Amino acid sequence: MNLKRNEKDIRPESYKPTNGVDEPIFVGEAINTDNNWAIRKSFVLRNSFDSLSEMIALSQSVERLSLGVLQPQEIVRLIIEDDKRDWKAQWQDQLKQYDIFSITEQGEGQVREVVKKLPYKYSYELLSRGDNKSHTMMIEDWEIGALFWNCFKKTGSEGEANRMVRQKYEDEFTSNKDLYLFLGTTLRYHMGSPNPFVIIGVFYPPKTKQLSMSL
Repeated sequence: MNLKRNEKDIRPESYKPTNGVDEPIFVGEAINTDNNWAIRKSFVLRNSFDSLSEMIALSQSVERLSLGVLQPQEIVRLIIEDDKRDWKAQWQDQLKQYDIFSITEQGEGQVREVVKKLPYKYSYELLSRGDNKSHTMMIEDWEIGALFWNCFKKTGSEGEANRMVRQKYEDEFTSNKDLYLFLGTTLRYHMGSPNPFVIIGVFYPPKTKQLSMSL
């Protein structure tokens, strides 16, 4: 895909297709998980950090960092909070509107089914290198929402579904995975927030085995 800088966005990683929606998208080869995810790591960890404070400083500098990967020093806890159960009225109207992907072969528009709203908000409380106090960061990743709905479908209980979400994000990811967090900023808060980053994804290869040497 041919891309060009989005001149309306100060963030250096902001690009858009040169020819808009008519630009073809080609799917490349799948990247396997051989050798402890070695090939995936070669791509994902190119712009990685172990200090959130460093990332925040770079976001406010002339570099204006807006995307990066953080390896936290410690996950203190997963925070689960109640959220509104219905979309705002204006958002419902927008979600129902059809787009180029919801047009029939006859060229007629189809009103889209509104995606069910996630009734909870998820955040990580974490520590990174150099921190003397923890940071709380919202998880704005579709994967955690999909996990909740899949668990709810299996159990029929929101409480049990959230217990399973906590087990994965608080226990499994921190006990036997090398957890990395994809962080990104929004244009609105990039320059005006003490911490403009939110968690937009997680990367969790198996924990690297440490070789021990005995004297």
